[in-house]
Amino acid sequence: MRARDLAVEYESVRVDDDALEAAGFMAEHQLPGLLVLDRDGEPKAILPASQVIKALVPAYVIEDPALAAVIDEKHADRLCAALRGRPVGDLLSDKAARPPIAAPDDTALEVAALMARARSPLVAVADRDKAGLNLLGVITASQLLHRLLGHAEPHE
Repeated sequence: MRARDLAVEYESVRVDDDALEAAGFMAEHQLPGLLVLDRDGEPKAILPASQVIKALVPAYVIEDPALAAVIDEKHADRLCAALRGRPVGDLLSDKAARPPIAAPDDTALEVAALMARARSPLVAVADRDKAGLNLLGVITASQLLHRLLGHAEPHE
């Protein structure tokens, strides 16, 4: 099985898209992360849901978790205001690496090795030509696990 056969359509956002809308989409579809594209439409980073949650939690609560217990639900509901008016690019870590990109002819094992090296829940599948990068889709870790385990022989 080749990467092009494993790739599926996957929601992506651009660095300039609204962070609150991206977070809402991520929550609604229970996605582990989103593929973030730069202004030219090329993969820039993966925005994990945990990074969005980090943007919601005030820094003083992250530094002293005991403070979380004293914030009542009324104020906790307002945490989403931290995303209002911000672009997705603001949520990316300064250390965010470009997402791993597999070639369409890569095997499932090559994709697995790439995913493991990058410690990424997603791998973009793209080919490059004179016009630039052509994104074919994404392979998720859970999808790849399903595929790899589906071919595993049971031990007797």
